[in-house]
Amino acid sequence: MNVLLFAPGLLLLLLTELGVVKTVARLAICAGLQLVLAIPFLLENPVGYMVRSFDLGRQFFFIWTVNWRFLPEDLFLNRYFHLSLLGLHLAALAMFAVYRWNKKNRLLGLLRLEVPEKEEEESKLSSNEIVSVLFTSNFIGLCFSRSLHYQFYVWYYHTLNYLLWSTDLPTVVRLLVLGVIEMAWNTYPSTVESSISLHVCHLVLLVALWVKGHVSQTEVKVKKVK
Repeated sequence: MNVLLFAPGLLLLLLTELGVVKTVARLAICAGLQLVLAIPFLLENPVGYMVRSFDLGRQFFFIWTVNWRFLPEDLFLNRYFHLSLLGLHLAALAMFAVYRWNKKNRLLGLLRLEVPEKEEEESKLSSNEIVSVLFTSNFIGLCFSRSLHYQFYVWYYHTLNYLLWSTDLPTVVRLLVLGVIEMAWNTYPSTVESSISLHVCHLVLLVALWVKGHVSQTEVKVKKVK
């Protein structure tokens, strides 16, 4: 499931380097493969397969939540709360896509049918730019998740060091954020304090990622660390 959190960043990277036409062609290959693999299930029970494969409306148990323990259970289960989180998630992705991940700093620059030959070299992305966009896209999704359970820690723990050291935060703050996040995920059952601490750390990192500037600046910061 968490692979979907990387999808917005991956889409932007494809549009940046390839343009709309080549991006659609590559996504069609992915969709075609999924369709072929799903044929036996679609022939047997298409409605059941689609509903159970993409059951985005399922409810999570409050007892397992790591990130929203400080909320009343009725609010945690409220559909309007879920929609609010989705809206914030999409807004954050849009802001990063236009002003932090997009080399042109404008939305229309991502919607070109093809990348002109004279701009191909300029559109090439470095490995650090690619990793930064993908990791940040995943992290934004986790920040606005309607529930994080203990096993979800594996979705992003391995990306935290990279993200923190690509920001301008002092080293002591980076280490503190890592430590508090680890503490929050290892507190069972989760408490009001551990849940709030996790959100504070997420907010600090998210703001630091925004403040650091354009994603291309990651290249400079990583080189300095080396």
